[in-house]
Amino acid sequence: MRLSVLSSLLAFLAIPSFTHAADLALVTANTPPLPIIVDAGAPPRTHDAAVTLADYIEKISGQRPEVMKAAPQTMPEHAIWIGVSPAINALFPKADLDFHHPEETLILADENHLVIAGRDRWDPDHMEAKGRLAMKTNMQQEYGTANAVYSFIQDQLGVRWLWPNEEDVIARKSISVAPCEIRYHPTIRARGGMLQKLSLGDTKEGVDELWARWQRVQLDSMETSGGHGFGDWFDRYYKTRPEFFAAAPDGSRPPVAFNTRNTKLCASNPTVWKQWLSEVEEELKEDPTKKIFNVSPNDGYTSGHCTCANCLAWDHPDGEKVTWSFPGGVKYEGVSQSDRDVRFANKLASLLNEKYPDRELFVLLNAYGLARNPPIGVAPADNVIISSVANFHMRSPKERELPMQQHAGWAKVANHLMWRPNLGSPAGLSWGMPDVAMTQAGEDFRFAAEHHCIGLYFDLFWFHWATQGPHYYALAHLAWNPQADVAALMDDYYQRGFGPAAADVKAYWKLLEQTRMEFVAEEPSRQRAYDLPKKYMPELFAKAQSHLDAAAAKITGADEKYRRRLHFTQCGLDYTKLVVDTRAWMQKLEASKGKDADAKSRVMANWDRVEEMKKTFPEFSINWSAIFRAPEPGKEAKRVMGLHPNAPLSGRVLKELREAGLE
Repeated sequence: MRLSVLSSLLAFLAIPSFTHAADLALVTANTPPLPIIVDAGAPPRTHDAAVTLADYIEKISGQRPEVMKAAPQTMPEHAIWIGVSPAINALFPKADLDFHHPEETLILADENHLVIAGRDRWDPDHMEAKGRLAMKTNMQQEYGTANAVYSFIQDQLGVRWLWPNEEDVIARKSISVAPCEIRYHPTIRARGGMLQKLSLGDTKEGVDELWARWQRVQLDSMETSGGHGFGDWFDRYYKTRPEFFAAAPDGSRPPVAFNTRNTKLCASNPTVWKQWLSEVEEELKEDPTKKIFNVSPNDGYTSGHCTCANCLAWDHPDGEKVTWSFPGGVKYEGVSQSDRDVRFANKLASLLNEKYPDRELFVLLNAYGLARNPPIGVAPADNVIISSVANFHMRSPKERELPMQQHAGWAKVANHLMWRPNLGSPAGLSWGMPDVAMTQAGEDFRFAAEHHCIGLYFDLFWFHWATQGPHYYALAHLAWNPQADVAALMDDYYQRGFGPAAADVKAYWKLLEQTRMEFVAEEPSRQRAYDLPKKYMPELFAKAQSHLDAAAAKITGADEKYRRRLHFTQCGLDYTKLVVDTRAWMQKLEASKGKDADAKSRVMANWDRVEEMKKTFPEFSINWSAIFRAPEPGKEAKRVMGLHPNAPLSGRVLKELREAGLE
């Protein structure tokens, strides 16, 4: 029997409790596990994945298979083969063992052998690179086999990785696989940036990074960035090559005063192109595997764009009317930079093609700020990736409309689109509130896939697993398969995670999801989180607690894992109550202009409770380092702004709250 289906759809099939005559038994109560054979020349991540497979076969059956680093001289009668090797061609002479798509995976089985393989690309001489905070090791350009193994562990072995350090494994004495041929390739090739703090090279490799790897998010085939392309050019070139930089209306080339890294370039200047290409040459000498080069204009999109005649000639006269600012209060009435930015990216992309005609190299351009609208008179070249900063994820229906239109507009003119939303904190996301939108995530990923999305970069999740974990779980599965049925995915999550209490835990999360969706729809300001107490009231928390209490009653005497996981969830609710209470008392303190001693005392008492929570809460429940760190007076503390007397609301926040009627 040959099947050709999406491997992710198998995740919701029941684990077989019987074996057909033609099924391949990987292990039984009476026979040892089949050996796992990895080609000696396979890359390290493939060998790691083979060991992970052995780990889970042992966890399920109690028996550990031998992992062999080369095929034995005598062909085994039955075996599990990891990756494509010469022996497999003889075992499956009629099978197509070529991979025609990036990251393509294959699970192939008959009554004698199982093959778990995928398209792998790597350069043995360049498998390390400097990451943001740590070295990236054992790098590949494609990790098809490793991701095929992780798919097999989830879909065929039935393992669930719920959150870091919390997995669900169903023990059984026998494991078998029906004859099959299952092929899949992810359409979203850049996935690591979605949960960027779990990407290779962002932190040391811990259990949270393993979670992302096993969910097939971390090991992808395109490395994109979410920032801007020329942030270091001011420090390097401004004194010696001022002509590289943007001209003000008076012809001068001033830096952006509030942050010189935001100083823009004179995009039409050929000497800028030449300097950029020379730097690309150096980068490729150091890392020949690099494929994507960020050429996005520097940040601060309302200020300092070049007004020289050549740059202005690149703008389309019918573009959206915008205003740019310059030092000294100077304003310039211009148009959207979309056409200009695309022409700049196209020019650099053409230089790449001329210099490296036999290599697949891309430039990456943010469609951001005053360039969110698609261009009018030009289209991105085939080797330009448009990074659409379209902020429709986790937003209200009204907030979603325009960015989705803009994103769809870019998809009509660009061959390669990346989705790069700025998440912000729509309902307390950065504070660790239950700011979750699993249902909307399913809608968003289908939309992205329909508009040929090849990459993701989200700015920014902070990994509060006890309050936001289900959202991360849904996103990880959607990144691998944007067509996944989110309702079925989450039902499986609740059932596997909470067993007899699944319905009550589902009701708890549905309540929190519905509440936050109502909140973002009712409050139009992006600063709405500062008014959380208006929506997150004691009645809501009492109802949420009733769901968890009902769940606790149903798992009395059940497997301890369900009580452990429910405690984890309860910690999230306790923390949520604390955040809202803290914000409510801070509102009183703000109303009194800092004079309400009782309010200040209650806020500081809550901070004392935080110190106790840090000691007693389970690991990964709340990312304490990202939020509850007491700020020092006079020092910026954005992530705790409005939660501590030393972190008052900024003038900008107060202004926006007043405009929205929320102050």
